[in-house]
Amino acid sequence: MHLPPVGLGTMGIDDPAAIETALTLGYRHLDTARIYDNEAVVGDGLADGLAASDVDRDAVTVATKLWVDDLGAEDVAPTARESAELLGVETLDLLYVHRPRGAYDPAETLPALDRLVDEGLVEHVGVSNFEIEDLDRAIDVLDAPLAAHQTELHPLFYRPELLEHAREHGYTVVAYSPLAGGRVSEVDPVVEAAEAHDATPEAVAIAWATAKEPVVAIPKASSERHLRANLAAAALDLTPEEIAAIDAVEREEELYPE
Repeated sequence: MHLPPVGLGTMGIDDPAAIETALTLGYRHLDTARIYDNEAVVGDGLADGLAASDVDRDAVTVATKLWVDDLGAEDVAPTARESAELLGVETLDLLYVHRPRGAYDPAETLPALDRLVDEGLVEHVGVSNFEIEDLDRAIDVLDAPLAAHQTELHPLFYRPELLEHAREHGYTVVAYSPLAGGRVSEVDPVVEAAEAHDATPEAVAIAWATAKEPVVAIPKASSERHLRANLAAAALDLTPEEIAAIDAVEREEELYPE
């Protein structure tokens, strides 16, 4: 599965115009979730953006996530169908298990996802907020290849063992909250790199994340200015020394723990 270096995280976005603008600017990966309660907003923005441009639907990866209440074997299919309807798509390009808890049972949930792949409603299966033992279990149970693992990743929370696991097993790491909720401007090595490149700390944080194989980032933005800046950040080339300095930051607690 190919994902662009920078996609759009949509948690909190409630205006379809932001989605339409993102597509116009060149975003080709839209990420939402059942728990965000905005799949219809993303769907409306997607429809408007496709209608207003020459972008082909097949060029856009639309991803959503099943919340912990939707993971029972009998709930996966109807919930996924409702998500597809709200998003206005025939196929969910990427469907995640949002967290491995609640009704999640790998022996029941994952085969239900495989069945959706077989029938064509879902193209790729992903997981989110998994530990390595959860990832290993998912890879063992799934018939479909594991396409992606979405996890919190930013200069204040970085787990290199998750990236190594992804490299070993051939799936993408999708970094959410890459701007650490706006706190990257407080991280000295990030600020120093920003000053050296005449860039913003936010751009440096995205560039740092996307420089790591196999990571793509999905920062949330709604204004055209921030959408443009985030998309351009992947082209910023940090030096090995700058990356190493950010790697060495003393980590703090994750923003979205269990």
